[in-house]
Amino acid sequence: MKTPQQISSELKQFTGSTTLYKHWLGLKYTDGIKYLAEETNCYWLIDAIFSHQTKQFLSNPNLREFQIWHLRVENNSGVLTCEWDTNQEVLRQEIEYTDFPLSHIKLYLVERILMLTSEY
Repeated sequence: MKTPQQISSELKQFTGSTTLYKHWLGLKYTDGIKYLAEETNCYWLIDAIFSHQTKQFLSNPNLREFQIWHLRVENNSGVLTCEWDTNQEVLRQEIEYTDFPLSHIKLYLVERILMLTSEY
């Protein structure tokens, strides 16, 4: 198993995506997200983000095209948040337990495609 530092370093190497992967909820994600999910066993994170893409959520014009997602982990508990702009939180989900190895990850959802910030 790789260390959090190794995973973070490898994630920085993704600067675009040659392939888009279709999620069962109909949205897509990039090579970098696929790598993150495989290395950290966090397909649940993709499911969590995509599960919030409801008609009611997307009726907000600030969220339709671009969303900022943060997962912060401390003591095996997490907080998943969505922002429409920096520090403009619109959603918060408490995660009682997670073994996600990174203390923080920031992701973008751009036009229904989930990506690492380096892939934007």
